[in-house]
Amino acid sequence: MPTSSFRICGPIADRRRPLPSAKSPSTAAPLMLVQLTDSHLFAEADGRLLGMDTADSLSRVVDLVRAEQPRVDLILASGDLSQDGSFESYQRFAALTAPLEAPARWFAGNHDEMQMLREACAGTERLQMVTDLGNWRLIALDSSIPGAVPGQLDAGQLALLEAALDSAGERHVLLSFHHHPVSVGCNWLDPIGLRNADSLFAVIDRYPNLRCMLWGHVHQEIDQQRNGVRLLASPSTCVQFAPGSEEFQVSSEAPGYRWLRLHADGTLDTGVSRVSGIDFVIDYSIKGY
Repeated sequence: MPTSSFRICGPIADRRRPLPSAKSPSTAAPLMLVQLTDSHLFAEADGRLLGMDTADSLSRVVDLVRAEQPRVDLILASGDLSQDGSFESYQRFAALTAPLEAPARWFAGNHDEMQMLREACAGTERLQMVTDLGNWRLIALDSSIPGAVPGQLDAGQLALLEAALDSAGERHVLLSFHHHPVSVGCNWLDPIGLRNADSLFAVIDRYPNLRCMLWGHVHQEIDQQRNGVRLLASPSTCVQFAPGSEEFQVSSEAPGYRWLRLHADGTLDTGVSRVSGIDFVIDYSIKGY
């Protein structure tokens, strides 16, 4: 297990417990984060999304992470862990990622069922929304809307974000959630991103300590900049969406993950790595994405 020191802050819904001040971050070696996103697992062990066995593909991605990353300080599981919202699918995600032997933060996507997600995370710190690690503060928000595909950050999430940014002190900040807040160049995907991105930007634009925003949902690699903030999206651990597509279209690219190396001075290195050797025939007759 990594030996890095964590400071954990719970959801800001409990306003009686303010976030701790973080004015004196510790000096630390670079932190290694791994993002696993959009795994779309099922209650059934052999469940398939558009023809791909999603448990098998996640298992292969985890094997790749183990081969490439000798140390992982934190796993960010950025939504749509489940396709059917079942308790069994979340148990499967936990079991399949356990070999990484790293702390994890899970947050919801549009396919996730919050009650089942909470039950699967009971007794763990997976749903903690603010984590201090070295010179960095990591904020995970819930952008899901029950029963809807697009996302939104409600007033409570925006208040949590503002308080977490305000109390970060000298720490650098990485912010993560599920839905994309900017155009990704796919006409069918852009309307189902974050509905109130303007409200998000109204908060974050006042805080120069924000270094990076990271999301899932789009099943493809995105690397942009906005006002000096790195904007990143990542491959799914199962099927990929074709970049630049006008209508729903699956890409032939392989499943993968994103790694992020966070330096004490606020800079970061990041990249995407994909598995090889997966034989996959797209089956558009399987509905339900």
